[in-house]
Amino acid sequence: MKLLFAYYVPSGGVETLNRQRIRALRERGADGHCLYFEPGAGLQNSAGLPVTVTSDDIEIKRLLDAGRFDAVVVTSDYVSLKKFSMLGYDGPLILEVQGFGPKAVARRELMQAIPYVQLYASALLNPYTPHIDAIFEEFFPHVPKYRLHNCFDSDAFAYEFAGFAPEREIAWIGRIEDNKNWLEFLLIGARLIRDFDRGIRLRMYEDPALAIPEERERMELWIDRLGLRDRLSFFPNVPNADMRKHLSYIGDSGGFLCSTSKVEGAPYAILEAMSCRCPVLTSDSDGVSSSIYHWRTGMYYKLGDINQAYEESVRLMSDSGLRAAIRDEAAAHVRSRFAPHIYCDGFLQMVRDLNDSVRKGRIGHDQI
Repeated sequence: MKLLFAYYVPSGGVETLNRQRIRALRERGADGHCLYFEPGAGLQNSAGLPVTVTSDDIEIKRLLDAGRFDAVVVTSDYVSLKKFSMLGYDGPLILEVQGFGPKAVARRELMQAIPYVQLYASALLNPYTPHIDAIFEEFFPHVPKYRLHNCFDSDAFAYEFAGFAPEREIAWIGRIEDNKNWLEFLLIGARLIRDFDRGIRLRMYEDPALAIPEERERMELWIDRLGLRDRLSFFPNVPNADMRKHLSYIGDSGGFLCSTSKVEGAPYAILEAMSCRCPVLTSDSDGVSSSIYHWRTGMYYKLGDINQAYEESVRLMSDSGLRAAIRDEAAAHVRSRFAPHIYCDGFLQMVRDLNDSVRKGRIGHDQI
């Protein structure tokens, strides 16, 4: 079986997902290939994987003809469904939605996607994201739908001792843009430094190329306004393999990963932290519900409630028994629910089902 995964740029969670699933599917005899329309920092993580970076139709046509793919998975970029069909691809075209940011944006984007899905998509795929499930059912009642927890290799990405930290470290991972809600992280961090532990250090992991310039300017002003300049460090484009040590170090420091997003699909940063025994405090941002169970595999706070975030953070850092239990159960949960073999079973069955339907004429890109 040969599979193509297409996305805008190799960065963030989708790049991690593609890398994880191609390696997992390879173990099952399925060959995956990544197509990115623009270059990105995530290419540094892709050694040993087949990757093409181009937006040129002629080059994409050559890739499709040479690859003879059994399925093409397009993540987010519903407009390119038409491109693949017009370039002659007649196998299953699957639109995958890992998230579009805020719920209003997701609804607007998927409303715009309706004609493309109706004309060209064979199926829809998402990682058990409640608000995306609801929109799929409303807008696309007759299109085949699949849900798969994103796969995660907890053997390859796991805890690794990285030394003893002299101070608690609290981390944030994301893009400097509104939905990732960097300001709430700064407010939570400032409150913890002021009222709980003046030695706390803050870390922000990001890809500067994806930052919104206006958001960056606002953030710099807030850093100074909150007096965080000497307590905050930035870590741009850390290679994914190195993040094991970073997250393990943060967990061992007595700190945690703080996820402040307004809405999420199925964030890999949280799975990576859990696998490395780094506790997670997160806003209740919808897609995290499959990974974080309150006081069991992590802790929630209500979006915008800095007081609650502060209280849960203090409990997470002060209650050693609760902290140890969360670290243990979180690592076990990632290993069991997001195991690559479970993902492969579901994914390969989906492709077989869709190819059977195409051969029997039950679905086609203009027959949905």
